[in-house]
Amino acid sequence: MNETILNIYLVINNGLVEEFRAIGYEKEGGDDRKIEFLKSRAKEDFEKAYRFDAPKDKKGKFMTYNRFYKFEKRGMHFQLFEEIFSNFNVAENPLICVTPVVDGEIYST
Repeated sequence: MNETILNIYLVINNGLVEEFRAIGYEKEGGDDRKIEFLKSRAKEDFEKAYRFDAPKDKKGKFMTYNRFYKFEKRGMHFQLFEEIFSNFNVAENPLICVTPVVDGEIYST
């Protein structure tokens, strides 16, 4: 059965998460295989990925990467991706690969 999987990018400049980007694929197979596929596409997909606004606080400032990391550590970063999930019409708890792009450098594993 096909599932929509996503490559999501955190665009981080000077320690601030300034933008999200995402691109989706319809894939079948095991989760390990899907993750490997997304990782293999990370550098290639970045330029053609759709852009999304990163969250801002009440003062209009972007969150620091350290703050994002705290969300991620508690499994709450999915809340920050709601607009992306809605745009790609994915099921609850989608399979994603999150890649940081720090000061223009893509960090894929």
